[in-house]
Amino acid sequence: MVEIVLTTDRTMMSNHHHKEFLGFGTTGPPLILPEKVWLWLFAPKMKVIDKDGRPLEAPYGLRKIEAKLIDDGFDAAIIDPDHLYKHIDDAKVLLLSHHDYFGFGPPSSTFASIFKTETVNARSFARLMNSEPVRKMKKNGVKIIAGGPAAWHWKYREDKMKEWGVDTVVDGEGELAIGELVRRALKGEELPKFIDLKPSQSPKIEEISEIKLPSVNGLVEVMRGCPRGCKFCSVTLRPLRYMPFEKIEKEILVNVRNGVENGIIHSEDVLLYGAKPPSYIIPNEEKLIKLHKLFKKHYKKVVWAHASLAAIVKGQQDSKLMDKLAEIIIDEHQSWWGAEIGVETGSPRLAKIIMPQKAKPFSTEKWPEIVLEGAGIMQDVGMQPAMTLIAGLPEETEDDIIKTLELVDDLWDFKAIIMPMFFVPMGLLKDKDWFQAYELSDIHMELLKRCLTHGIRQGRNILKNYFEERWYGPLMMPFYHLFIDLIERQAKKRGYISEPGSHVGKTFGKIDKGKVKKEKGENVDWDKTCR
Repeated sequence: MVEIVLTTDRTMMSNHHHKEFLGFGTTGPPLILPEKVWLWLFAPKMKVIDKDGRPLEAPYGLRKIEAKLIDDGFDAAIIDPDHLYKHIDDAKVLLLSHHDYFGFGPPSSTFASIFKTETVNARSFARLMNSEPVRKMKKNGVKIIAGGPAAWHWKYREDKMKEWGVDTVVDGEGELAIGELVRRALKGEELPKFIDLKPSQSPKIEEISEIKLPSVNGLVEVMRGCPRGCKFCSVTLRPLRYMPFEKIEKEILVNVRNGVENGIIHSEDVLLYGAKPPSYIIPNEEKLIKLHKLFKKHYKKVVWAHASLAAIVKGQQDSKLMDKLAEIIIDEHQSWWGAEIGVETGSPRLAKIIMPQKAKPFSTEKWPEIVLEGAGIMQDVGMQPAMTLIAGLPEETEDDIIKTLELVDDLWDFKAIIMPMFFVPMGLLKDKDWFQAYELSDIHMELLKRCLTHGIRQGRNILKNYFEERWYGPLMMPFYHLFIDLIERQAKKRGYISEPGSHVGKTFGKIDKGKVKKEKGENVDWDKTCR
């Protein structure tokens, strides 16, 4: 049995029917359909490969820590949450990771605030921590260490640390700290409650271990850090590092040799892989073409984790880069690819304040034009992205929201999902206040309705070829069409359908500060739960 167990809850320990974007479904509340149906639609159980309960695929971040511990000589393994009971007597340390422990992330907190109910992922994690295996492990003296992208959540929920027996929370890149921390845990030493790792404590390339077993959906990291400097993002605070091709290929082959056929190129901005100083924001065509040929050499289908619109536009203007990459990606195995794209606002004024480097090397004044030009390029090359907007940003005005609404209208026929999210204080804005549903103005509501209507319309278009490479695609499609139909029915019933231009000529009420203050007082307990 395993001495150091790494795990997470069901919403993370899933390959989401081999479609990473479906995982976002777990950030919603279990409305319309029962929670078990939500989990089946968006986070089905992972296959395990042995009697101990090792999963075939596991979240990439967990795989990196697992690999580092193994390289350091520890008896460590990722275990599927349904198989933790097999390790109750032997486990000495339990390591946890998550993208959204309590549903505080931007998508989850938006839904939680609007519907005043916990999201599927938050409920799922709580079930894990209240499960009999975790409780028995803790009773046996197991040290519990939490980390991952959502480590910052625990500072808002120290009550849960005490209730569930979490000894330590590690925030930051943990490769250099985890070995010593686990040694101390194995000796039974008292551990610090919080460990905040500074950017200077980030590992160098040679200190980052290669994964030993497959990552969820074949995800492989090609770069850490981001030079864009958006104030709401914590990744931009980390040093920029490019993984060498040899290291990347080793991890791709780990996935392929274990039956994972498709993959995700992971970076905060894929098109900045290999970008040169001093700006690091001009796409490096030679490196990117080599990178994509490497991925397509081994994977049948490839998608991107994230990309920036400015890099898409710059690369295409300079050398038709997007056309060249599409020629590599689009083949007999795939007819499209996706990525998460941050739009955040349609207002150049607000963009200057919160993301001054987002449009570089172009002027931030031209941000809406860059978004539209980027959308046209993506449409031409077969990209179908998920695009994010942020509502309630510090210093936001009604005019800023109207400009974002106008941008959504301009994107109405673009095959994408546009997801509005409430502002969550992270990165350089971590000391600002959270945005809550009771702070929504009429114009905010119009933006949410417009994005919902766009999503219903384009969701059906995207589904047409979403499962094209899977034999079970025709069997799955009706369930997702039904899900969209149910959402549309509820939206029409509640008056949430909003067509392009429907805001023109309307007078929108200002935020009633007295009402907000009253609501804030009445919702104080919920606000604490929600953050």
